[in-house]
Order: sequence, then C-alpha cells, then structure tokens
Amino acid sequence: MVGSSEAGAESWRGRYYRLEEVQKHNNSQSTWIILHHRIYDVTKFLDEHPGGEEVLREQAGGDATENFEDVGHSTDARTLSEDFIIGELHPDDRRKLQKPTETLITTTQSNSSSWSNWVIPAIAAIIVALMYRSYMSE
Repeated sequence: MVGSSEAGAESWRGRYYRLEEVQKHNNSQSTWIILHHRIYDVTKFLDEHPGGEEVLREQAGGDATENFEDVGHSTDARTLSEDFIIGELHPDDRRKLQKPTETLITTTQSNSSSWSNWVIPAIAAIIVALMYRSYMSE
C-alpha cells in the first residue's frame, strides 16, 4: 500500500470520486490513475516518469494497482507518488475494481488418461525422425 504522509498534507482525505469520473481522465491533458483505491492526478508527472509517459497513459482512467505493484516501485517512488493524490475512489465503486476470485488457469481432471501425455509426443517424435531419415537418405 502507498505509504501515508503527514496529517496536514492529506487534504485529499474525504474527497471521493466516482469510477465514471476517473475513467474520463484518460488522455494527456488529464491523466488520472487508481492505486489502492486512491486517485492520483499524474498529468504533470507524465514527462518525468522513469518508465516513460506511455506506461502511465496505458493505465489512465483505471486501476493501476496490480501493474504498480508488479513493477516493484522503490520507497522513494511510493513517497513521491503521495504528492499526486487528489482523493479516494468512492466506497460504492471499490467492488467494481475487485478481481474475480476464480482462477484463470484450468487444470486437467485426475480421471483423464495419462497415456495421452506421452503417446502423442512420442508419435510426433517418431514421425519427425522418419521424415529426417527419409530426407537424409535421398
């Protein structure tokens, strides 16, 4: 989570924005992103972002939390980001950002035949070997 700053500098607390409003700010004239349910106006930071303007523009108007965390931003970057907080996502809209709980990776059932895991590649290998042998004998 983005670190907290001094209480006097948190004038954004209690200022809520709806998701629809944030989504409108997705261009170079007005670029807002969401990180941990906080709204950041990064318009003035586009040219200074070490990863390039495009990285922020791709996330503009939406939730960038996962991408922000995946990159592994430094403590300094997290502290710097606090300067761009303008408010929080309205509590009613927070559930719209939550990821589905079901996994996207499907696994094979345990009752599936294990022979197909090795027979098909073995047949393919034999065919390739026969083709190679035929090619080399000509």
